[in-house]
Amino acid sequence: MTSELLTIPQAMAALKVSRWTVYNLIRSGELGSIVVGTRCRRIPVAALNDYVTRLCEEVA
Repeated sequence: MTSELLTIPQAMAALKVSRWTVYNLIRSGELGSIVVGTRCRRIPVAALNDYVTRLCEEVA
């Protein structure tokens, strides 16, 4: 189950973008995330895949 959630640095690496960009995507609602506990933000792999799919559909 833990492999289905990515940390911010893992999401940054997957998308090859900066921390600032990942947090802006989260703030804008373009990239889904969850908060675990009071401080840990995680990106579900499904949310990352959905985001990339939407980007690919916009180009096509």
